[in-house]
Amino acid sequence: MKASNTNTLLVNEIFYSIQGESLTAGEPTTFVRLTGCPLRCSYCDTSYAFKDGKELSFESIITKISGYNTSLVTITGGEPLAQENCYTFLNLLSPRFSVSLETSNAYPIKDVNKNTTIILDVKTPKSNESDSNIELNYKYLKNNDQIKFVICDKTDYDWSVDYIRKHKLSEKCKILFSPSYDEMSPTELADLILSDGLQVRLQIQLHKVLWGDERGK
Repeated sequence: MKASNTNTLLVNEIFYSIQGESLTAGEPTTFVRLTGCPLRCSYCDTSYAFKDGKELSFESIITKISGYNTSLVTITGGEPLAQENCYTFLNLLSPRFSVSLETSNAYPIKDVNKNTTIILDVKTPKSNESDSNIELNYKYLKNNDQIKFVICDKTDYDWSVDYIRKHKLSEKCKILFSPSYDEMSPTELADLILSDGLQVRLQIQLHKVLWGDERGK
């Protein structure tokens, strides 16, 4: 997925809502959802962002963002880094706002603006996209970045625990465990975390608790 100009992005939607995940969960946030994603995760809930979108200039996006009463901005998708211009846009955006980037582990993060908080979604086997994980990315994680695992079942859980230990991810940054919506209950995942004494953060999709699958929330 590629915009026709070097200072534009294909944008699926821009909206203001409550952050449902990550360490800023519960805080009002402006979301910029970019168009396009080469992955097809089994639990994907934003498939509408695969193709639909409008080409917008960097400045028009920033103008829209500035109209909301929050300094928190999350760039999401789709897969934002599937658009090469996203790297440049983050350089422009990060000095003005507190920016987080929600990205799969399928694109290099080395050149992501250092003031951007990266939320790296490591793909588990049940996502059907675990082969897309770029292990070299872990080298470039900062202390304030976050690694997310979406857990579909006990098999995913066990795999994630082993994967964290193998790559020493707990030494990199905060680890988030999120139960896949409608596949694993938060209670079951919480019990597993407590039973094993894991030093991870359990998160649920707060926006879904509040609004279900309503788009733009």
